[in-house]
Amino acid sequence: MTFEQLSIFVAVAEREHLTRAAAAIGLTPSAVSAAIRNLEAYYRVALFHRVGRRIELTTEGRLFLDEARATLARARAAELMLSELGGLSRGRLAVHASQTVASYWLPPLLMRFHAEYPGVELELTIGNTRSVAQAVNLGTADIGFVEGVVLDPALAVIKVADDALLVATAPDHPFADRRALSPRQLVEETGWVMREVGSGTRSTFEETLRRLGEDPGGLRTVLTLPSNEAVLSAVVAGPCAAVVSGIAAACRMRDGNLVAANFALPARQFSVLRHKERRPSRAASMLEKMSRDVPSVPARPQGLAVP
Repeated sequence: MTFEQLSIFVAVAEREHLTRAAAAIGLTPSAVSAAIRNLEAYYRVALFHRVGRRIELTTEGRLFLDEARATLARARAAELMLSELGGLSRGRLAVHASQTVASYWLPPLLMRFHAEYPGVELELTIGNTRSVAQAVNLGTADIGFVEGVVLDPALAVIKVADDALLVATAPDHPFADRRALSPRQLVEETGWVMREVGSGTRSTFEETLRRLGEDPGGLRTVLTLPSNEAVLSAVVAGPCAAVVSGIAAACRMRDGNLVAANFALPARQFSVLRHKERRPSRAASMLEKMSRDVPSVPARPQGLAVP
């Protein structure tokens, strides 16, 4: 079994699609298909079901996927260790980040890192807080950045910045009249556009409602969307509210397309994640160090009622 075969298998398994996997790793679909067939034939085990034009992991394939990921993670760790001997002149750093961090806060930091270490290839994967924490735990991410609460005891969670959260609405929404709102009104008087389960924004909002004595299960969720931009566009277009990061909503608020309702949510923190028991690479350590010097996100608009 070769490193390339493992990489091909993981790429196909994660996408369950030969063509998309081939594009992601820079090979032809025929080469990817041949590598999978050779691997299955040599070890006499079926890793994928061929169902019509689709492929699906078999039970054996799912079991092997965890080991293949771990093996690739160990190989990347060895590669990074060798790159350190050259003073970070070469190497690769796998960074995973949740959407708000990755879209608005992290890019300037990555550009600064690239300017100082241009030979280190940065691989950014965007998910939500839950998926980033899982990637750092499994070792598929060298370092993670999130805006949500992480309770995994295997991970070190280090605060690097603060982020303001807002209840945002269109200017013609009833909540836009600047009257102070109660938690009960949030539950009873509007529909909501929400991020997906596992999003740091959603989990912070739901935890705030619980702390204030309201059941977030009572929220009338009209749409659940997978990105900040989709949520913001939906709120601008419709009669619903959403909880969003102040940094994500800033442009639309300046343009007058969004208004912050008069309900103050607690600030949350942006955090860097690393595994407690894995020695961080020098590249990961330097990126973490740089992250502590990035300014916090501006505070929420003045005058919001504190629940």
